[in-house]
Amino acid sequence: MDIKITKPVQGGIIPAIASKSEAHRLLICAALADSETFISCLERSQDIDATARCLEALGAVVRYNSDGFFITPINRQTENKKKQSHVLDCGESGSTLRFLLPVCGALGLPVHINMSGHLPTRPLSALYDEMISHGCMLSEQGHSPLTCEGQLGSGTYNLPGNISSQYVSGLLFSLPLLSGNSTINVSSILESRPYVDMTLDTLRLFGITITEEEKQVFRISGGQAFRSPKNAVVGGDWSNAAFWLAAGAIGRHEVSCTGLKAKSRQGDKNIVELLKRFGAAVSCENDAVTAFPCKLSGFDIDAGDIPDLVPALAAVASVAEGITRIRNAGRLRIKESDRLSTITAALSGLGADAIETADGLVITGKKTLTGGKINSCGDHRIAMMSAVLSAVCTNPVVIKNAEAVNKSYPGFFEDFKLLGGIYEEV
Repeated sequence: MDIKITKPVQGGIIPAIASKSEAHRLLICAALADSETFISCLERSQDIDATARCLEALGAVVRYNSDGFFITPINRQTENKKKQSHVLDCGESGSTLRFLLPVCGALGLPVHINMSGHLPTRPLSALYDEMISHGCMLSEQGHSPLTCEGQLGSGTYNLPGNISSQYVSGLLFSLPLLSGNSTINVSSILESRPYVDMTLDTLRLFGITITEEEKQVFRISGGQAFRSPKNAVVGGDWSNAAFWLAAGAIGRHEVSCTGLKAKSRQGDKNIVELLKRFGAAVSCENDAVTAFPCKLSGFDIDAGDIPDLVPALAAVASVAEGITRIRNAGRLRIKESDRLSTITAALSGLGADAIETADGLVITGKKTLTGGKINSCGDHRIAMMSAVLSAVCTNPVVIKNAEAVNKSYPGFFEDFKLLGGIYEEV
C-alpha cells in the first residue's frame, strides 16, 4: 500500500497502544505458568500475534477478545510432545525467535521455526553457539526453517552484551525450567539494559527469582515454577508513542498521549527527557504526556539503550537548529532494514540534511523540508517517521509500502487521521 499525505497531524489526544515488548514477555510467562492468566491487551500487532501463534503451536491455548488474552499454559507433562516436531511461525518478529528458541530447548521440544522477511539473516550466533554447547542441535543459521532438537542443559552461559539483549532475556525465561542451577555472564556492556530489567520484572510477577549480585552476572536457580498472577496488564508503548510526541514537538500543534506509565521499565520513556534536551516543552500529568511546539536545537545522543527511538529522534533532529549526532546505534543495521541507511535515505528524500556514519547519524537541521516520495523498505519505524515528518514538509509526503506499520502498530494511520491528518492511497 502506497499512501500520499496531504495534511499532517493537527494536534490532539491519542491513547498509547499496548507495548509489544511487555506483551511478548507476559504471554511467554503465562504459557509457562501453572494456571490460566488473563492479560489485558487492547491492541494486537503482527509481532504480538507471532508470539501468541508460536505458543499455541507449543501447546498453550490462546484466546483473544477485545479486552485481551486468556492463556491456558503448555502441558509440560505430556511425553508425546517431546517426540513430535512442532512448527512455529515467527513471521518477522526477532523477539519471538530469540525468546522462544531457548524456551523450546529448555522444554526439550523439537521444533521447526519458520521465519519471514529479513529475520533469517538477522544475528543469532552468540545464542546459537551457547545453545549448541549446552546440549541442543540446531540447523544451519541463515535459513528458514531453523530446526532445534535436544535438551538444553543448565550451567554457565557466556554472552556479549553489545549484539542483542534479547539473547539474555531468552535464557532468563528458559533456565529456571531446568533442574540444575545456571549463570549468565554478560561479557561487555549490556546495551538496551532496560529491556532485560523488563524481563526480570515480568519473571518476578510470575514468581521466578533471579539474582544479580555482581553486575551483569545473573544467577538462576533451577527447578523453579512459574506461578500465574491470574491477571496482568500490558502498559502503553513508549516506543510508538514517541512518534506522536515528536509530531507535537516539530509541528504547529500540541499532541498528547495517554496511558503511558511514568514508572515503566521501558527504556524508550527517555523520549521525554530527550525532547526536553532538544528544547521542546513536555508535560507529564498522571498517565498523559504532552509535547508542545518550541524552538529546537541539536545535541549529541548516545542511542545504546534506546535504539528504537532513533527514527523519532532523527525526525526531530531534521528541523532542530544546528547539528545532532546520534552514536552507538550500530545495531540498527540489523533491524527490519539497515535502519541507519534507510533513515538517511528517507530523510534525504524529504529534503533533510542527513549523513550516515559507521554507528550513527549526523543530522543538520533545517527550518522546513521539501517533502517527496520515500520507501519504507518494509520497516515499520521508517514509515511512521516519514508520516510524522509531513508536519514540516512544504509538499506532500508519499510513503511506499506504508503497510509496514502493521508489524507493531496496525492502527497507526487511523490514529494519524484522528489527530487531524489526511492521506489517500495512491
